Amino acid sequence: MKIEVKKLSVQEIEKLGIKDWPIWEKEASTFDWHYDEKEMCYFLEGDVEVSTESGEKVKCGKGDFVTFPRGLACRWNIKKAVRKHYKFE
Repeated sequence: MKIEVKKLSVQEIEKLGIKDWPIWEKEASTFDWHYDEKEMCYFLEGDVEVSTESGEKVKCGKGDFVTFPRGLACRWNIKKAVRKHYKFE
């Protein structure tokens, strides 16, 4: 399972309706997480490193559009408080 990180254009953000998605906020912390559903999110603020059970480490933060696959087990290391729009499928 692979975490996808990419940059979106203003047009792509508008087309996906990201600004209408709910917002999640979390202070600097470390925790384990399991995705029961696919999540798409757009980071408004933050600095995060996500480590998967397979040893993959993915960095993401402000301006990144990230897709977490369904079934992924990982550990979040939030280095700078996160604020992101999110949507589950």
